[in-house]
Amino acid sequence: MTDPNGAAPAPDADLAASVQAAVAEVVTLAGDLIAIDTTNTGDKTAVGTERKAAEYVAEKLDEVGYEVTYVESGAPGRGNVVARLPGADPSRGALLVHGHLDVVPADAAEWSIHPFSGEVRDGYVWGRGAVDMKDMLAMTLAVARAYQRDGVVPARDLIFAFVSDEEAGGFLGARWLVDNRPELFDGATEAISEVGGFSVTLDRGGRDPVRAYLVETAEKGVLWLRLKVAGTAGHGSMLHTDNPVAKLAAAVTRLEQHRFPLILTDPVREFLYGVGEITGVPFDEDDPEAAVARLGNLARMIGATLRDTATVTMFDAGYKANVVPSVARATVDGRMLPGREGIFEAELADVLGPEVELDWDNLPPVQTSFDGALVNAMTAAITAEDPGARLLPYMLSAGTDAKSFDRLGIRHFGFTPLQLPPELDFTALFHGVDERVPVAALEFGTRVLHRLLRTS
Repeated sequence: MTDPNGAAPAPDADLAASVQAAVAEVVTLAGDLIAIDTTNTGDKTAVGTERKAAEYVAEKLDEVGYEVTYVESGAPGRGNVVARLPGADPSRGALLVHGHLDVVPADAAEWSIHPFSGEVRDGYVWGRGAVDMKDMLAMTLAVARAYQRDGVVPARDLIFAFVSDEEAGGFLGARWLVDNRPELFDGATEAISEVGGFSVTLDRGGRDPVRAYLVETAEKGVLWLRLKVAGTAGHGSMLHTDNPVAKLAAAVTRLEQHRFPLILTDPVREFLYGVGEITGVPFDEDDPEAAVARLGNLARMIGATLRDTATVTMFDAGYKANVVPSVARATVDGRMLPGREGIFEAELADVLGPEVELDWDNLPPVQTSFDGALVNAMTAAITAEDPGARLLPYMLSAGTDAKSFDRLGIRHFGFTPLQLPPELDFTALFHGVDERVPVAALEFGTRVLHRLLRTS
C-alpha cells in the first residue's frame, strides 16, 4: 500500500490483510450478483434488466468511498456503473477493468440448481453468469473495495466499468457509452476483461503436467445475419414451386455443409507453438487441425479459430399446418477471422444464393500482440500464485466488449484469472446448463487481480 502522495509501501502484513479481506467477500459478491436476474433476450425494445445489478455494484462501491457514475445507456433499465481510482503515476495511461452485467437466458427446468440462486454447493458457486461473467465482476468488485477501504494506491489510474447489453453485442451498453460518454474512459490505454486467464492442464506424456493460463489477445468478428426468403402463399394441399420455407431450408442446409477455408493466423500459430513447446509434441503448420485435436475439450473453441464459421441458430416460418406462408426467416451467427470481413460477407452471399435477402449487425475482429509491461505483470501475478505456470496467447472464437472499447484505441486482453481443476470442461459452461465456478478459483483469481492491478 501507498498513501495518495506515493509514499513508501506499507508493511507486508497490511497488504496481506487487504488481500484476505477481498478474498473473504468474493464468493458472497458472486452469489449476490448471480441471484439478480439480468437476462438479456436480445430484444432492443425491451426494458433492460441490468439496473438492479448496477445499483448493487454502485452501492458496494459507494459504501467504501468511491465517486460512482451511474448511466443508463440507450434504453431504460440498461444500467452501467463506472468508477475511477487514481494511481501513483497519473502520467501513465489508465487501465480499464470492465465486465458485463447481463447474462443469456436460462431454463430452470434443465438445471440441477436454480440458475438464479447463486447457491454454493460442492465447492462451486452455481448459476447463470457464474463464468460469463459475474465471477470477474465479483473479483473486480472485491479488489476495488479492498483498495479503497485499505488505502491501496495502484501504480496507475484504474477505471472500473460494469456495463450492460454485452450479450446482444453491447449496442445498448459499451458501444453506447463509447459513442456518447467517452469521457468516462479518458486516459485509458489498456484493458482487461473476459475471456482468458483461466487455466488448462496440459499433459506431457508421463512427465508432470503443466498448467497454462490462456490470455486472449484476439477475437473473431461477429456478423449476426437475418435471412429472409419471400414466396407465394397458398393452400398446403396443392402443388407449390415457390415455397419460401423449402427455399430457405435448402439455403441454410448449404450453409451448414459449407467449409470455410482454413487460415492460420498469428495468434493461433503462437498458441499452438506454445502448446507444442510445453507438451513436447512439435506443432506442424501443415496440419494445424491435428494439433487442435490433441487439445481435448478445448478443441471446440480453438478449432473454431482456424476458419470462419456460420451457424444457423433460429428459424421462423409459417403459422398454420395447411398454409404455405409468403415469407420464411432465419438467423445465423457468423464469426470471421481478422482480415476476412468483406471476403466472409461475399462468401456467405454466394453460398446462400440470390433468393435470400440478407441484413446484419456487424462487430469487427480485434487483435493485439502478446507483449509489453501489462503482459509481464500478468505473468508475475499468475506465477506468484502458481509457480511453474505458463501464459499462452490465444484467439477467442466469440466476441466481447473489447470490440467497443477498441474504438477508443484501448488495447485489450482477455484476463479473468481462474485456476481450474483439470477435469472441469470449462468452455462448455459458457451459455451452458449448470454453469458454475469453483470457489477456490474465485479466491485464486482475487489474489491474482489484487497483485496485478496494484503493480501493472
